[in-house]
Amino acid sequence: MTPSTAKKTDRSDKPATSSSHPLTLPLEDHAVEREPHSYERWLIAKLLRMAGSPPIRFQLWNGEVVEPEQGEARYTLTVADPRALMQLVSNPNLAFGDLYSAGRLEVDQDLPGLMATLYRAIHQASERWPRWLEALWRNHSPRATGVDEARDNIHHHYDLGNEFYRLWLDQAEMQYTCAYYERPDLTLEQAQLAKLEHVCRKLRLRPGQTVVEAGCGWGGLARYMARHHGVTVHAYNISREQVAFARAEAERQGLSDRIQYIEDDYRTIHGQYDAFVSVGMLEHVGKDHYPTLAALIRRTLKPDGLALLHSIGRNRPMLMNSWIEKRIFPGAYPPSIGELVSICEDGHFSVLDVENLRLHYAQTLRHWLQRFEAHQDTIRELYDDHFSRAWRLYLAGSIAAFEVGSLQLFQVVFSHGDNNQLPHSRADLYQRSAAPEAGAWTTTT
Repeated sequence: MTPSTAKKTDRSDKPATSSSHPLTLPLEDHAVEREPHSYERWLIAKLLRMAGSPPIRFQLWNGEVVEPEQGEARYTLTVADPRALMQLVSNPNLAFGDLYSAGRLEVDQDLPGLMATLYRAIHQASERWPRWLEALWRNHSPRATGVDEARDNIHHHYDLGNEFYRLWLDQAEMQYTCAYYERPDLTLEQAQLAKLEHVCRKLRLRPGQTVVEAGCGWGGLARYMARHHGVTVHAYNISREQVAFARAEAERQGLSDRIQYIEDDYRTIHGQYDAFVSVGMLEHVGKDHYPTLAALIRRTLKPDGLALLHSIGRNRPMLMNSWIEKRIFPGAYPPSIGELVSICEDGHFSVLDVENLRLHYAQTLRHWLQRFEAHQDTIRELYDDHFSRAWRLYLAGSIAAFEVGSLQLFQVVFSHGDNNQLPHSRADLYQRSAAPEAGAWTTTT
């Protein structure tokens, strides 16, 4: 295993050393001169059948093409060497991402479209798989998410360097979570600010209230709540780079007296608050720790307080793709809606509102990928081509997963079961637009 290397730099918002570059790939010498064997052509045909016969052709290392058995191919996968083919057949959930990142598997057309086509075909075909194949291709369980492990997991993904994320996230509040496209023509900046306003409205925030946020990212929601809704916020995060950025921004925007960014684990939250909010952290908690989270919210939420969890999820329990869990998001587990609501059951809470923003996330990701592609040269300079390819696949595959329904995006609002200080309808959420006018936002850069 040969690690990709990161470029050294003196800037604090970039990766400082090669050890801060988490992506490790099997970068084997794949030069080959021999012709394909007949059994390798047979393996490709078998692989396509097991994947549900998608409209995909394979081009082998000598230029030979293996067409799909049914219909006309819409996509072409080029395999660089025999070993890559064997890895793909033996463990496609992990090997597809590794091979694409290493340049040993090429896609000649729209990458999100290819991934969506594969997901649809595999989903239907998997219902007919024999048990041995299901066991062979199964995803592995996520890494542990205890206090020490959680820090390592978060460092792996979020401490890549703020400059990297600045290149392709919104320039309003650097939100690395699903935006809210109240109208389909919104810019990424408008949609992300609309998401923040939508969350605040669901929490019915009022000036003078106190809010605790678990997993605050670069601090944009806390700043928005303080600036636009007059609340005081305690925001917890274990990413060093994100907390440093958030504190600097709060100081720059004159909000330090209303926001305390705390570099610590969510399990250390104490005190009582009018609102509890977590946007994009639950995917990292791990379902074994849901009872702990439920008890924490029950302990810290005031009797008439409201809580909101915003999380990627599933329609039914399912493990994260092996490649994403191993290379991109260690410890990740998007809960099913039942698993998410179990937090409410464990805490004796009443569920007040459930909204699914699945297609909003697909659109968010399309905006991210477009900006990511526009900064390819800079990203390669920060890291290398293998890192760039891996993240392109991660973003493209995520677009596909939300479009075909493999992933969902849930927002769940709940309160203590005996709280009677509740609105009688949701009409107030929609009385005016949540999105600002185009350009009506202050850049964070």
